Amino acid sequence: MLISPVINLTFEDYLNYDDGSDFHYELVDGRLELINPPTIEHFLIAKFLEQLLDAEIKRLTLPWLTFRETGVRAGRNKSRLTDLSAVRQEQARELINVSAFFESPPLLIVEVVSPDSIKRDYRYKRSEYAALEVPEYWIVDPLEGKISVLLLEEGFYEETVFTGNEQIVSRTFPEIAIAVVRVFSTSNLS
Repeated sequence: MLISPVINLTFEDYLNYDDGSDFHYELVDGRLELINPPTIEHFLIAKFLEQLLDAEIKRLTLPWLTFRETGVRAGRNKSRLTDLSAVRQEQARELINVSAFFESPPLLIVEVVSPDSIKRDYRYKRSEYAALEVPEYWIVDPLEGKISVLLLEEGFYEETVFTGNEQIVSRTFPEIAIAVVRVFSTSNLS
């Protein structure tokens, strides 16, 4: 992960930052951290989960939306980019004409682990999302073949790990019936 020489950025500076490239950065304690482009496996898993959650939202006629690659303000001078988030429509409405950086916690955040994001997804984002009071956080790890569902309980995440043919259990989407192996098979292009 490359760290930019640009330091001491405020959240507002970050929202307006443009280095003329198509690179994506997260803001961590006033510094820009370059986020490497995801793998095709990563994209396919995120797309599948987005379609799955969208179908469930539509089936239940919930006033929610899912978004890929939106930002979440994680502190005074800190912002993270999510792989997938589910939010209330009114949260999205507040940002309709501005950068998609949520300052109120999404209902659910999903991160797909890549080789360069292991520590970020398992450690940093876990504590930051708990501090933001994100009620549910999924860590989808194709490297280990597991999905960790973290539910916020009294300010800390309680973790349940699902593997193989086990079906994911979600508090946000309690009727979803999808096995972990099915999620990971979506990236098989053969």
